[in-house]
Amino acid sequence: MNASPTPLRVALIGYGLAGSVFHAPLVSATEGLLLDTVVTSDPGRQAQAREAHPGVRVIASADELWKRAGDGADGEAPLGLVVIASPNKTHVPLATAALNAGIPVVVDKPLAATAAEARELAALAERTGTFLSVFQNRRWDNDFLTVRRLLADGELGEIQRFESRYERWRPQLKGGWRESGAPEEIGGLLYDLGSHVVDQALVLFGPAVRVYAETDVRRPGAEADDDTFIAITHANGIRSHLYVSATAAQLGPRFRVLGSRAGYVKYGLDPQEAALREGLRPGGADGPAWGEEPEHLWGRLGSGESPLTGGGDPVPTVPGDYPAYYAAVAEALRTGGPAPVTADEAAHCLAVLEAARTSSRDGSVVAV
Repeated sequence: MNASPTPLRVALIGYGLAGSVFHAPLVSATEGLLLDTVVTSDPGRQAQAREAHPGVRVIASADELWKRAGDGADGEAPLGLVVIASPNKTHVPLATAALNAGIPVVVDKPLAATAAEARELAALAERTGTFLSVFQNRRWDNDFLTVRRLLADGELGEIQRFESRYERWRPQLKGGWRESGAPEEIGGLLYDLGSHVVDQALVLFGPAVRVYAETDVRRPGAEADDDTFIAITHANGIRSHLYVSATAAQLGPRFRVLGSRAGYVKYGLDPQEAALREGLRPGGADGPAWGEEPEHLWGRLGSGESPLTGGGDPVPTVPGDYPAYYAAVAEALRTGGPAPVTADEAAHCLAVLEAARTSSRDGSVVAV
């Protein structure tokens, strides 16, 4: 038998929500990847990282990481991947430094503040011959995978309108850069949850040609948008209506997909984030199989009757699969294959978000 190849050493920059809940557990669960270093200057997060991942190196700055990245520590192999899960405003400078150092990079969404910056990073990765991917984990949500299957099977007929909601009820501000109105922070729901719902719509139905949006600041003391609607007209004529909100006192369906033959309605969020927050891990022996949900949460497919009154037939939900993202990253790094989410795809998403911001400001429909 051939020995397994040496796992690629991974450095994770940032250990807030994205780093601790998503990236660190998923990297640790991926064959061929080894979480080697966590970069955070916060003493509490440093202690959290050491407790959750015994043996991991913890350092305080990215500058220290770049100094030791080239030849590895203690004679070990160089870093094989840097994951950037730090605040949005740091994504471009940190990704630029990693690419210039020739280190493969995964960047949490949004990749950048503008489509132009995303394209510059894509061009830099091309020039340096360095891997670059964007973490859009919601492409592996259970409900999204189910919609893709229904579309592939032609169950809905010709699609006419796609509705997607990522809504929360959070009437009290939490504070921090995500709610900041400072432009350099790239805060607000348009670039946060909006990055997910727009990316999903583009994956399902292709490029956008027109965008209309309404962005509002609802909560007292809030600085950034917390209740936003985006309407996309795709090049194929399909319309996507996308809602992201922190002020939804009653949550609507996560998806409503309307076609010429039938519609599909699905309530509730994919269970993987909640499982990760609870400390469960992919491949663990406890609890249900990873990404699966109980039958009573399945969406319904049908026509003419509301699913809330029992209309339509239950559709088994495809299990969610966040681990597939880093498995694809590891495979691409081994074989030189394509990234699971590219910087060019992120640039297309950012172009829509920029158009949405302009539309909301001017009260206009914006061509993309």
